[in-house]
Amino acid sequence: METVLGIAVVAVAGLIMGSSAWPFKLMKKYQFEHWWFVGMLVGLIIMPWTITLVGCPRPFEAFATVPTSALVKANLFAFGWGIANVLCGVCFVRIGMALTGALLTGMGVSVGVTVPMIVKGSGLFKDAPGLGSPAGLTVLAGVGVMLVGVVLASIAGFGRDRSLAKLEQKSGSFLVGLIMAVSAGVLSCGVSFAFVYSQGPVVEAMKAHGAGEIPATFAVWAVGLGGGVLVNIAYPIYLLTRNKSWGVLLASGKELGLAVIIGINFSVAVALMGQGMLLLGALGASVGFGVQQAAQMTGSQGVGFISGEWRGVHGRPRGLMYAAICVLILAAGVMSYGNTLTKTGSADRLDSISKEITHDRHVG
Repeated sequence: METVLGIAVVAVAGLIMGSSAWPFKLMKKYQFEHWWFVGMLVGLIIMPWTITLVGCPRPFEAFATVPTSALVKANLFAFGWGIANVLCGVCFVRIGMALTGALLTGMGVSVGVTVPMIVKGSGLFKDAPGLGSPAGLTVLAGVGVMLVGVVLASIAGFGRDRSLAKLEQKSGSFLVGLIMAVSAGVLSCGVSFAFVYSQGPVVEAMKAHGAGEIPATFAVWAVGLGGGVLVNIAYPIYLLTRNKSWGVLLASGKELGLAVIIGINFSVAVALMGQGMLLLGALGASVGFGVQQAAQMTGSQGVGFISGEWRGVHGRPRGLMYAAICVLILAAGVMSYGNTLTKTGSADRLDSISKEITHDRHVG
């Protein structure tokens, strides 16, 4: 039952994350730097810290008991994720959105799913099975299926752009853009790793001081995403200052509210991702991230269909996108099945140990 609930939670997290920026399509005055600044301010600072301070008794006393190494690791991973966000924007211009999206998701899911099975995470995740275990091999098979879905979605994206005669104008060195996109894909896992490698001691410290499960989870994001704040807040501040457009922030109450919604969506999405990972148990860091990524791609394409990005596009591109979504759902199913093998394996080991103890008692 926990597996089903965990899969549902990370899937919802992915759908929210993939569609989190939909409000920007309704904006006329706000440019990227405006809604990104407000959204990240709300999503990375205001919301997680408000919930932590309100829901966790004596939070700073609790944080003081957390090993410094755990907090440093979390923030380094978050800093890498912040760099990935900036690189992603640059790559859109250099090599186009379709190829950037494919490389970003492909590299991200490959690294984000496999690494926690090699270098074990904290808390529940330290007992994750290895890559060569039945569960690990099944999850890797799910990653392979997902990569097929990513390729199909990319081809569909190229076809859509050709159909609409909206091929992106590339600029700069293509090779440099390619390297940047691959680097961004690897670094994009940082938001997941910040949780995977720090949640154990942080959640334990918060609960020891009387916090509930949800505030304790938000506390991980509050203290662990500081490195990401440096990049995700500093970059739009730079753009706002360079373009002398600070005044636009207060030019429209409606658009300010929409930007706040983007931040809330992000904060809710990452919190659900973390909670879903925990529900999935030892392999949750890998399976949770993989399913979340599949759902995130599905969510982003859903927004594209609803907002009219595919209006007027028919035939092969649309069919390929439908196929890509089906393959992504299949990939999530394969990875979910891999997670059940972990639980089965754990039950079998416990049963074996119980039988050995019973046998030893009889012999004694």
